[in-house]
Amino acid sequence: MIRFEDVSVTYDGAAGPTVQGVDFEVPEGELVLLVGPSGVGKSTVLGAVSGLVPHFTGGTLRGRVTVAGRDTRTHKPRELADVVGTVGQDPLSHFVTDTVEDELAYGMESLGLAPAVMRRRVEETLDLLSLADLRDRPISTLSGGQQQRVAIGSVLTPHPKVLVLDEPTSALDPAAAEEVLAILQRLVHDLGTTVLMAEHRLERVIQYADQVALLPAPGAAPVLGTPSEIMSVSPVYPPVVDLGRLAGWSPLPLTVRDARRRAGSLRERLATLAPDGTATATAPPPGVESPPPAPGDESSPSAPGEESPLPAPGGESPPPAPPRRLGFLRRRTHPDVTPPPAPPPAHTAVIQSLAVRHGRVEALRRIDLTAAPGETIALMGRNGAGKSTLLAALVGLVEPTAGSVRVGGAVPHRTAPRALVRRVGLVPQEPRDLLYADTVAAECAAADADAGAGPGTCRALVSELLPGIDDDTHPRDLSEGQRLALALAVVLTARPPLLLLDEPTRGLDYAAKARLVTVLRGLAAEGHSIVLATHDVELAADLAHRVVVLADGEVVADGPTAEVVVASPSFAPQVTKVLAPQPWLTVAQVREALS
Repeated sequence: MIRFEDVSVTYDGAAGPTVQGVDFEVPEGELVLLVGPSGVGKSTVLGAVSGLVPHFTGGTLRGRVTVAGRDTRTHKPRELADVVGTVGQDPLSHFVTDTVEDELAYGMESLGLAPAVMRRRVEETLDLLSLADLRDRPISTLSGGQQQRVAIGSVLTPHPKVLVLDEPTSALDPAAAEEVLAILQRLVHDLGTTVLMAEHRLERVIQYADQVALLPAPGAAPVLGTPSEIMSVSPVYPPVVDLGRLAGWSPLPLTVRDARRRAGSLRERLATLAPDGTATATAPPPGVESPPPAPGDESSPSAPGEESPLPAPGGESPPPAPPRRLGFLRRRTHPDVTPPPAPPPAHTAVIQSLAVRHGRVEALRRIDLTAAPGETIALMGRNGAGKSTLLAALVGLVEPTAGSVRVGGAVPHRTAPRALVRRVGLVPQEPRDLLYADTVAAECAAADADAGAGPGTCRALVSELLPGIDDDTHPRDLSEGQRLALALAVVLTARPPLLLLDEPTRGLDYAAKARLVTVLRGLAAEGHSIVLATHDVELAADLAHRVVVLADGEVVADGPTAEVVVASPSFAPQVTKVLAPQPWLTVAQVREALS
């Protein structure tokens, strides 16, 4: 169905090909997963199938790509639209109508399908993707995950023979991701649809793949094989494969079920290392600690720059901030002067009985929440639960309908932006929303001016977070992970005590996510409060001291990470599911215990 014949793509101004030596075939009715580290050219390979590369992106394509017998060199994207359906990383860039139902119908209208056929397929897709309740909603009012489901639905309604999907589950909650992947599997098995998909969250998708194409490095030829063959050599792999490598299992497990069948002896070894099933093998995990006490209590977390008594995620003691890592964010005192004892710190954020309405939609109701210095909180819940709205309320983007929000003693929506950036900073789902200048240097200069910081403050942050990026680089030319790092540096220029991140691991591979975790742990150790909205259960297990679960705008769970995620079939990480009932959270935790 899809045939690559010695394909290479070189973009204008690039020193060499982004991809080369791409030579493989995707048979009809198979799901092929494209994997590899960030920046190796996965999106370029997908774009070559839909004709967007090179007709839309520019550059030079050598070799040949055929889809259902059509050569993409001579067929532009509109001439392939009846055969290929494409969903990119940014669903918003695909939408051309205002409401959900209109968007689902638009592709069929373009192909001239009969109204009766269109109506039937729209209803089928609304039911398939659980969108029926949203059919009349303006797309602009949907959450990121809801928008992603609409984007997927809009390419399903024309019934294309080929689906090309770039990070299709990145903004979906775990249950919604399973639903979408089950639908794709049904299309492959029952209708013979051919699917080529790139995805960084391999723990979600690897078990659905018939074959895996690995792009190991930029410009390297892809390696094609079965999922188990590729996972044994891949530089990117999900936690269950990492655990299998650690335990020496062969063949490597691809699913939690496979791993549980082999984990008996490993559970026995770990049972002797873990205390009576209530804590992990090392220092007490979040599961045996209470949330930080109220300000003024003797056990309140310490101020920024002091040692924090908060338990670290995964049962490890909080590491001290590296001496050269984000060093300029720490307070400096004269070496010969002993600073006076700091008073007990107030909470960086206090929310009481918060309610927020968006027109007829009650997005939040009766929310009570506090964030303490040095604490990392993960907001979790299904798409549309109110996580992004809660972050927006903390940063003053929405006004409460009832209740109160205070950040550093200020009311966010009534505080001038220049004053607010010194109290709270938000990195949104799309980091590019913060980036509007033409170069990295211009972004940094604007961030310094907005924050009232000294010249070079933001650029120093960028150099530590994002080494090797030239001042003249356009933010649009950065990868997803690099844009996130730049946006994080822009926000941190003002040194806000409260840092908010909305889906910070979208588009990040495992290595980039590990670097982000290291940075955020350093910030928490310095006393910054961090609140992140995420569907990435592995990130929450690795980083968060506390998990708050939202459903229909209400808090339904709030507690230490181990207590909340271990008890949840939806939000438990893979290691927890494999080693249950023992409360292990991460492979790193298991590795440390065994060593």
